[in-house]
This record gives sequence, structure tokens and C-alpha cells, in this order.
Amino acid sequence: QVQLVESGGALVQAGGSLRLSCAASGRTVSSYTMAWFRQAPGKEREFVAASNWSGGGTYYADSVKGRFTISRDNAANTVHLQMNSLKPEDTAIYYCAADKYALGNRRGAVSYDYWGPGTQVTVSA
Repeated sequence: QVQLVESGGALVQAGGSLRLSCAASGRTVSSYTMAWFRQAPGKEREFVAASNWSGGGTYYADSVKGRFTISRDNAANTVHLQMNSLKPEDTAIYYCAADKYALGNRRGAVSYDYWGPGTQVTVSA
């Protein structure tokens, strides 16, 4: 089993930056596709960014492209999401997810086997 724990969520002003981290434990996730999703109040969970096992392949939602960067440190079993130029519409709970087999649609939540409890990001106008 893999346990994921997110950290780094906070209240920030529009235009600011935050760096989220996801620490994995239980087993190494170095071969897993890792991703970030988010869910705003009253909305469905949506894809934000994903990284293949090496970090050489990264994928982003159009809404965050150019502002967010996903990275991973396989030696430390961690994944990060650097968020710049934050907007009020980025307010949500951010979840880290791990896909053990990396065979499904990397943008689909159903593809992921493990999830963290989430961390709150609030962007004020």
C-alpha cells in the first residue's frame, strides 16, 4: 500500500505563489505516474498536472499551463507542484494521486490508485 500526504496549502493573495508537496510512504512510487487534482466547492474534481515516472513527461490542464510546474524527486519519494501567478479561481482542495500501472488516461481521476487527503489552497482577490 502507498500512503500520500500533501502539504503546503495556504491562504495567498492573487498573483502570489505556493509550492505544494506530496510525500509518499509505504513503498517507492518511482515507477508510478504522479498527478495533482483539485476540487473547488460545488464542483467536480479536476485534473491539474501529471508527471510520468522519470519526470521527463509532464502534462497540464489548459487552465494552469504556463503558471504551474509539476516535479518529482524519486530518491525522496516526493512530488511537488509549484504554483505561480495564482488566481482566485485556483481556490480548491488539492489532491496528490498515484497511478501504479500508468496505463490509463493520465487526466482521468479513475486511473489513479492512491490518493492523499488533500490540502486547502485559498487565493484571495
